[in-house]
Formats: sequence, C-alpha cells, structure tokens
Amino acid sequence: MKKYKMRRGEHLEDRMPDLKAEIEDYFGPVTGTEEVDGHELYVVEEPENPVFDRIVAGAAEYSGKKDKLAVHFDERPAEEVIAEGHADAAAEAVSKKNEFLLEATGRDAKARRDSMKRAVEDDADAPDDV
Repeated sequence: MKKYKMRRGEHLEDRMPDLKAEIEDYFGPVTGTEEVDGHELYVVEEPENPVFDRIVAGAAEYSGKKDKLAVHFDERPAEEVIAEGHADAAAEAVSKKNEFLLEATGRDAKARRDSMKRAVEDDADAPDDV
C-alpha cells in the first residue's frame, strides 16, 4: 500500500470531492470497502483494464494532519497480459494510474518519485530504537 501526499496547500477532499466516483471512472465499479491500517478504503474487485486484478484505494485520514491518498494496485505480470494480446491495455493501465494519481495529488510521476525518495532518505537518517 502506497500513500501519496497532496501538493503543498492542497487537500484530497478539495481535489476529489467524490473519491468513490473518481475511482469508478478510472478503474471500474467499486464492489465494497476494506479496512487497511485503520482506514476504510474502496475496493474494485474486477477492474475494467485486464492488467489489474484488484484495486484498493481511498483516503488515509490522520487527526491533525492532511489526508493522504492510499492506493494498492494488484497487477498481472506484463508478459502474461501482452501474451494474451492486450499490449494496448498494458500501456493504458500505466496511463490510467498516472492520470488518477496526478488528478488526486496534483503531483506528476517525477514529483511523486522524488517525494518518496526523500521520505526513504529521511527514514534512513532517523535513529533506530535500541
């Protein structure tokens, strides 16, 4: 499960007031919810794109902090999808993920990568609890 921050000064509920509808527009009908790390997230059991097996997405809410977008994409191996003749679906899946994350967070793929890289570096600088 990856959690994505919004751009500075922006909030998830402002960018996507109806998160469930946005998830359905991008990936297919929401079939239920699932609790992950104390957050109630939407589940798409049968995404429209054959690359995805299952998608779990929603708002990770924290008291006193801005919400983050929590997302997990269960994907089939690219070789398998291409062998079935769905090469165009593989390219579309990458595009759909990036468009959804850009619209939700206001950050493009490069900005999201840089942010996650900084978070990993910050964790490495923190002392271990010994």
